[in-house]
Amino acid sequence: MFARESLVKTREQMIQQVNKHRKEVDYEIESKMFLNEQNIITAKSFKKLDDKMLDLFINLDLVNSSYKLKLSETMHVHDVFHSDLLHLIVNDFLPDQKNESLESIVINDEDEWKIDNILNFRQYRRRLQYKVKWNDNDNDLNWYNADDDEFMNTQKIVDDFHIQYSNKSR
Repeated sequence: MFARESLVKTREQMIQQVNKHRKEVDYEIESKMFLNEQNIITAKSFKKLDDKMLDLFINLDLVNSSYKLKLSETMHVHDVFHSDLLHLIVNDFLPDQKNESLESIVINDEDEWKIDNILNFRQYRRRLQYKVKWNDNDNDLNWYNADDDEFMNTQKIVDDFHIQYSNKSR
């Protein structure tokens, strides 16, 4: 009997300690929020130079004490995050500030994005792939096949990348 009482008392103390730093939040469904990049691996070389908060996402659902977010297709991570990793976006943070959307070029009724730089390359399933920094967007985590249409008009950028990193084998 003494052991059970001791375990119950210890459990209550642990719960009290854990709840001491816990914040009570209640985000509304469909609210916009930033995601802390604490546990997410990005393409940046150094974590301290990376963005601390990732793009804005839309809250889709409450799952226990966590929230399910609508993530971009380029993010290959689980879509449920604890509330400590989320920060609500305040509407009209700076009233005169306008957030410009990324502009693409429309060619043949399809969006075409300009490539700013090639960050890395790899062989994946016997196909050459590139990780790309697009103009005005550096949060793309996708790898693109070299034989796809993305690199059709950018042969100079591809050649310059391979000249700069000629010590890496294709």
